[in-house]
Amino acid sequence: MKIALSSFCICTITMCEEVKALVRNADAVCFDVDSTVITTEGINELAKLCGVSEAVAVLTRKTMGGTMSFCEALNNRLNLIRPNQQLVEQVARQPIQLTPGIRDLVSFLQLRGVQVFLISGGFNQLVDPVALELGIPLENVYSNRLLFGKDGEYIGFDKSQLTSDSGGKGKVIWRLKETREFHTVIMIGDGFTDLEACPPAVSLFSSYFISFT
Repeated sequence: MKIALSSFCICTITMCEEVKALVRNADAVCFDVDSTVITTEGINELAKLCGVSEAVAVLTRKTMGGTMSFCEALNNRLNLIRPNQQLVEQVARQPIQLTPGIRDLVSFLQLRGVQVFLISGGFNQLVDPVALELGIPLENVYSNRLLFGKDGEYIGFDKSQLTSDSGGKGKVIWRLKETREFHTVIMIGDGFTDLEACPPAVSLFSSYFISFT
């Protein structure tokens, strides 16, 4: 089985064998979703349907680069898109494009008794189907929630969710370690919000393949 992890690994984890040993001995492995577990970005799919892809991409780059708080950038992007409930449901019905190897990795971890979590800055309406596709319990999913009015119009997002602002993924992992008594938690992702989760997690970035046997 092969899975994409990175040559740029945080917390001095630099060798493939070290990475593999860490994954094997982890209590829990947490994954970012967009561009990590799946090859697409949910908010970009919404932006495409609304014809505002370019403007949203600019704000996304600022967020991933750490030059704007996640909450501010998310709010700005959603105000551009104004995704109604029907539009979100349309995107949710699109085929899920899993990253090659991710299904095998999740199965490998679960067979070893490792808890698998999805921690995403995306939206539960789009993330929950990914979890179900991979056999990950929905109680192991942490993501943002879009809010709609009585006619399905976009009215905002739930800012009480830990994932709704910068540093949110780290807060989720602190909570997991406190409530579930995990010792070693790995965060695998592709952007600045994933880096923010280390510590308390060990962060690994996707760019090359290593083999688990």
